[in-house]
Amino acid sequence: MNATRLALLAGAGSAALLLAALGFQAAGYAPCELCILQRWPHLAAVIVAGLIWLTGRVRVLAVLGMVAAGVAMGLAIYHSGVEMAWWAGPAHCSGGVSDLARLSTQDLMTRLQDAPVVRCDEVAWRFLGLSMASWNAVFSACLAVIWGMAAGRSR
Repeated sequence: MNATRLALLAGAGSAALLLAALGFQAAGYAPCELCILQRWPHLAAVIVAGLIWLTGRVRVLAVLGMVAAGVAMGLAIYHSGVEMAWWAGPAHCSGGVSDLARLSTQDLMTRLQDAPVVRCDEVAWRFLGLSMASWNAVFSACLAVIWGMAAGRSR
């Protein structure tokens, strides 16, 4: 497969992951803050693939696509680690309560009203033992390899 087709395949893979995320959201699985953060690099990869399709310039753009897929993978690994309690997630979406005792009543009420409803450290859905974030890490790693192959074949 030539470099352009590989790049378009990788971009289509990111588009499929975005559509799957939106499908889960439509099915009632509300995304947490880290879930939404993982979508941005995939959107960037789709845009990169679109630019390759429009311009035919694969070499530099494929590297950008690979970086985008790598960032998506890194964010997904981070989120998976938060879900598995390997490390702490953002306090505002992982139930951090360390400084609640020092807050005034008004500050506490403000924080409660501004708090996200969906926690980042709770798994909403699993398949074969892996959460959505873990699957995103797996698929993003595969996409990064495809982007890398596109960059390599463009030389």
